[in-house]
This record gives sequence, structure tokens and C-alpha cells, in this order.
Amino acid sequence: MFANENPIQDPWKSPDIPQTQNEPVDRPSLTVDDLVFVGFNSKIAALDRATGDLVWQWKAPKGSGFVAILLDGDQLVVSVSGYTYAVDPATGETLWTNPLKGFGFGIPCLVSTSGSTLGHSAAAAETEAQQARQRAASS
Repeated sequence: MFANENPIQDPWKSPDIPQTQNEPVDRPSLTVDDLVFVGFNSKIAALDRATGDLVWQWKAPKGSGFVAILLDGDQLVVSVSGYTYAVDPATGETLWTNPLKGFGFGIPCLVSTSGSTLGHSAAAAETEAQQARQRAASS
């Protein structure tokens, strides 16, 4: 479901991973406490904490690159390139979308009373700056 022109097999298209782009997978025996969330390149994967098995995957309809994720109670708040989404952490279903028109884009920081992505956002910004310096030096 995800385009990949590279001849190396795309792990998101692995035959072992259910291809359920933005569709929940029914796993009634698992709760949110049984999941670990991983995000990169505009995608999120919910993994079974005990086995590492993919439970569901989600791809942002817009935006690409760094994904900020914050589990805020019953919502997984996700920000990608200036677009912000709430995703149901149990199912992977999109609950709402806000393009935050006029805010621009970059490395987001999410904060609520449940937690923050501040440290992760700062690390991502430093990595992005290092990569830009490397590109400039090799030009």
C-alpha cells in the first residue's frame, strides 16, 4: 500500500504485516496498556508489547517525515509536517484532523497534562540540523 521504488523490500509491505492502512485490526484481547507505539516517516505502528507483533498501522493522509506522538488518555495525538491528528490508540482509527492552517511546519512538540514530546522534538531538531550541515559541507 505504501509506494516504494527502492528494490530493497519495504518493511511496511512485508507479507508478514497485515496491510491495513488506516484500518483497525480486531484484536479484542489487547488493551492500550498492551501496546507500544512507533512512528517514523509519517507512519505509526502499534506493536504488541509482549510479542512485538504488529497490531495496527496508520499513515498520515498529509505530511511526511518526523512523527511526534503523544498518548493523551484515550487519544494518540500525532503531528506530521504541520498536520495534527487524533488517533484511537486501541484501533488506529482517525478521530479528528486539524491542519493548523497558518502555523507552518517543522519539528513539532506536543504537550498535555499526560506528558510531552519536548525532549524527543529537541533531539529530532538537532539531528535535522546535523544532516543539513552535512549536506552543505558535501556540496
